[in-house]
Amino acid sequence: MSTTRATTKDRSAVRTLLRLWPYVRPVRVRLFGAAAVAVVASCVGLVIPLVLKWMVDGPVADRDPAGVWLGALYLLLLGLLEAGLFGLRRWLVARPLSHVEAEMRAGLYRHLQRLPVAFHDRWASGQLLSRATTDLMLLRMFLAFPLTFLLVNAVTILAGVIIMLLQDWSLGLVILGPALPVMVMCVIFENRYAVVARLAQDQVGDLTTVVEESVLGIRIIKGFGRHRSQARAFRALSSTLRGTELRKARLLATIWAVIVTLPELAIGAALVLGTMQVADGELSAGTLVAFLSTALALRWPVDSIGFLLAMSQEAATATERYFEVMDEQPETETAPESPAGAAGAAGRGAGAARVAGAGTGTGNRRAGTAEAGDPVADAAGVAGAADTPGAGAVGEGLRFDGVVFRYPDADPASPPTLDRVDLHIRPGESMALVGATGSGKTTLTALVPRLHEVTAGRITLDGEDVTAMTREELRAKVAVAFEEPTLFSATVAENVLMGADDEAGAAELERALGVAQAEFAHALPQGAATQVGEQGLSLSGGQRQRLALARAVVGRPRFLVLDDPLSALDVHTEAAVEAALRHVLTDTTALIVAHRPSTVLLADRVALLSGGRITAVGTHQELLRANPEYAHLMSGNGRQEDDR
Repeated sequence: MSTTRATTKDRSAVRTLLRLWPYVRPVRVRLFGAAAVAVVASCVGLVIPLVLKWMVDGPVADRDPAGVWLGALYLLLLGLLEAGLFGLRRWLVARPLSHVEAEMRAGLYRHLQRLPVAFHDRWASGQLLSRATTDLMLLRMFLAFPLTFLLVNAVTILAGVIIMLLQDWSLGLVILGPALPVMVMCVIFENRYAVVARLAQDQVGDLTTVVEESVLGIRIIKGFGRHRSQARAFRALSSTLRGTELRKARLLATIWAVIVTLPELAIGAALVLGTMQVADGELSAGTLVAFLSTALALRWPVDSIGFLLAMSQEAATATERYFEVMDEQPETETAPESPAGAAGAAGRGAGAARVAGAGTGTGNRRAGTAEAGDPVADAAGVAGAADTPGAGAVGEGLRFDGVVFRYPDADPASPPTLDRVDLHIRPGESMALVGATGSGKTTLTALVPRLHEVTAGRITLDGEDVTAMTREELRAKVAVAFEEPTLFSATVAENVLMGADDEAGAAELERALGVAQAEFAHALPQGAATQVGEQGLSLSGGQRQRLALARAVVGRPRFLVLDDPLSALDVHTEAAVEAALRHVLTDTTALIVAHRPSTVLLADRVALLSGGRITAVGTHQELLRANPEYAHLMSGNGRQEDDR
């Protein structure tokens, strides 16, 4: 779960909201036009008190019915004009702001796809979902209403105050009396509300995470009868969010009470003083009516200040949360040469020297493995002895040279997950990777397609550093199948063909399904066109795993990384898949994480990963005889599970 809780202490709401300008700029003409229309509409409303003054001091005082009807007509036309202008404002902003929201959501989605796996490991999915939905909805509402009416109301209040002062300056000063305390309260309210608004939005993200996890894990919840405990956890979070929302409501009620009460008292005082002035003949009745009508017309602009500020603060925190994600650095297409990369290159040269000294030159794919009777203690020595080239020259195939990896969130004082890994998988060779739980097998395989970036050293494909390739080029060469398969809410065919280029069709699909022994797809209600449902949970674990394997092989990749892809299969299906995979692996350079001897036998050679290093390389039989740790792992006493 994300631990990011940004502080709002030193944050300027205005500076934060200005970051929306690049998204608003394409529709600025319509937004500025809508604001201008709203200002005109508001000013039209201020003309109505002047018409009332004319009517009271003119036709009403003169007992002129025709003049009264004419004044009523003027008021009707002004009301219709004001309503029409506000309707025009809404029409002007509706379509462009929907476009702004859609563009921001699409930009966030694209950015999430480009962010590294380490980012997604840190962040809870609910936090990301709330930013893509609730926060963007708040921003659209802010751009549509508060942003415009903060300007409109400011202009309206200024114009109204000027009109009142021109009508009677003494009564105008009475109306202006509450201005200073209202402004002070607004500043205090804004600072306090910003903190509570941010807290509430973060809690919405946490609640979204719980709901999503409960839906995806419904089988576990029901299977273990944990629905009550999950409900209690949900109620606790919901109660916390309710408390925060009530704090927001109390703050809003406080500011609204001040903003409504003080101006009302000022209007009451102005009414008393104005009535006395009319009685003394110092002020006309029409002027008093116009003055009070103007003051009452300003009630809505003044009363709305509280919730407009509240919505603005919520929009500012939503903007802040949105850009917390957008400011994260995406994966780079290629990595610049670094000291770590240079060290890796030097290590690669040293590895090549070892290979030259240890090579047999026989061209046998299994040549150069560790001698059956040699104890293997030094990782570099064994890896070097195993690096004798087979079908191709030195540097071809898949090579790890001095690879070091440490997770970004790991304690700097802790040992790295992988420490100076040296391994060479020759072209067309398959290598099984074996190790105890937590030894780093899954981590090592994730480095090949650059799901994580190496901390030091380098990985090459046919002699080319993976960091020198674009990600599109790299992932066109490397296909991956994970032990925990992920399927999408799409058809079987769409899930499998995701691993091929856009031109792949039925022939490639049938071949991949055959290799993965996934012909069960044809027995589904709509065959390969059947929707598998969210996460593929309508299928069994073995079926999902076979479809994930089919997705990995459908594109005929040059390099294949398989993270124990057969763990959920029964022995008969596993044997059939292994038989079909042997034909695929003949022309593919493959790295296979293996937990069982049957999977190990798919590979030409085996590498033992221990303590973050490759400590032995050889055939299955050779390592059984020569390496006690490997023999223990394969005996079934050291049951293997997924790494980190």
